[in-house]
Amino acid sequence: MNETKRITIDSYDYALPDERIARYPLEDRAACQLLVYRPEGIVSTQFWQIADFIPRNALLVRNNTRVIRARIHLKKATGATIEVMCLDPVAPAQYECSLAATSGCSWRCLIGNARRWKAGTLETNVTFPSETTPIVFRAEKGEGDVIHFSWDSDAHTFGEILTAIGTLPIPPYLKRDTEERDNTDYQTIYAQCDGSVAAPTAGLHFTTEVFKSIQDKGIPIEEVTLHVGAGTFLPVKTAEIGDHKMHHEVCHIPRKTIAQIARGQYDPIIAVGTTSVRTLESLYLLAVNHLDEIALEDRIPIITQWEAYETGSSTIAPCDALQNLLNKMDAEGIREVVFSTALLIAPGYTYRIVEGIVTNFHQPKSTLLLMISSFVGEAWHDIYNYALAHDYRFLSYGDGSLLLPEKSSIRCL
Repeated sequence: MNETKRITIDSYDYALPDERIARYPLEDRAACQLLVYRPEGIVSTQFWQIADFIPRNALLVRNNTRVIRARIHLKKATGATIEVMCLDPVAPAQYECSLAATSGCSWRCLIGNARRWKAGTLETNVTFPSETTPIVFRAEKGEGDVIHFSWDSDAHTFGEILTAIGTLPIPPYLKRDTEERDNTDYQTIYAQCDGSVAAPTAGLHFTTEVFKSIQDKGIPIEEVTLHVGAGTFLPVKTAEIGDHKMHHEVCHIPRKTIAQIARGQYDPIIAVGTTSVRTLESLYLLAVNHLDEIALEDRIPIITQWEAYETGSSTIAPCDALQNLLNKMDAEGIREVVFSTALLIAPGYTYRIVEGIVTNFHQPKSTLLLMISSFVGEAWHDIYNYALAHDYRFLSYGDGSLLLPEKSSIRCL
């Protein structure tokens, strides 16, 4: 673990010209370029052909989170506008419960123009279709970055209020305001569970036709949920990654998905996006280190940033660990596991479940690039140099890749 902590982030830098950052997606999601990396080399094709390159015995796992309209603007009594960005719920602590709240709720938030709001209540009027009388929506400061929200009507939920007055928080590196088309473009077609402030962007390339071509090949598709936080955009500002603090994100994994993986018959297991990677790899740690916590009512298990490296010498095969988890779930009558993860995946990490990744091209000096390097090794240089030399588009609305390196998983020893 010490060697991983001493990794210098400057080693994961590269020159990304501004014009290579895609500000908008293509009209046809699946018409973007697809870089396929395998041990024998790199192939360039289009994303709609991805089924041709996925092995027949594979299992695809995707993140079904949905981006909420988390950015809202409220006014002080003086008339000054303050921007509030909702990150994750505090009370109620569950996303579903907080978004369904009808009297009030509290969230951790980022505050724009924070120095202009030191005290007092922020307000805005919210008018819903078919209603003539607006309701008053308020925000008050709590401890630290917690904001308490309230409104004078129990006929509407917090989620409905966000939909009415909020905007979708597109990535800051797009350097533009959210537009109407982003409400569709910045959601995967399979998004179901509200909670993210950023999209699992590798999934943006998939269309109904692409999924049909994958399923026609006999490849099953399972789902997990990780609500993506704003921390996904935070650059590593410390010289060594050991000094970088990872953000926590909440994961939900249904029993059906865990059972499919535990069967051990799929090879490879391919994660759609880095968020799915983080969820699946955290699942192994949950099964090994937190079995006794999954049925607790007052809190959820927490996977810490460096836990995987402390568990790196574990001899428990992933299939066995997941079967133990399934047995515990059945004994407790649990249909899905819910936990929080701050897992940092960097060179030196041992993958336990994921054997293939569908992903985009990530920012220099980012934790996402560290994850890619941990998966393909020094070949990340070749992959990114190839993409730069062949006019690939980068970041959230850019082109995609399918990474299938040599297998290193110990999933079913």
